[in-house]
This record gives sequence, structure tokens and C-alpha cells, in this order.
Amino acid sequence: MLNEGKFYEYLLLIDRDAEEMFLNLINQILENGSIIEKFKDQNQMEWVKRMNNIRQRATEIVNSELIYN
Repeated sequence: MLNEGKFYEYLLLIDRDAEEMFLNLINQILENGSIIEKFKDQNQMEWVKRMNNIRQRATEIVNSELIYN
């Protein structure tokens, strides 16, 4: 790929797919766990903690299924 000049294009496609998968996973998790939004006003630290957990889970899924595979 590198010799053919297609490596950069391949990396852009992987990046786009990873970003799309990441955002879709976060949206799916948030839809299933609507309890998170109540923490946004009541307990901001708990909301941040839960959102960080969701982002970490989504990152692990994207990495294992798309990046490292």
C-alpha cells in the first residue's frame, strides 16, 4: 500500500469508520441508559464519571473490532 500511495487513503477510511462507530456506540449506550441524564443536573461529578466510563467502553470496542483486528 505504501509503495502504491494508497496507505494515507486507507488510514483516512479507517479513521472515519472508527469515529463513526465510536459515536454510534456512545449514542446506543446513552439510549439504553437514560438514567445518566438525571445526573447531569443533580450530581455533575457522577455524570462525568459515567460519561468517561461510556467513552472508555466505546473506545475499547472500536479498538478491538476495528483498529487491532
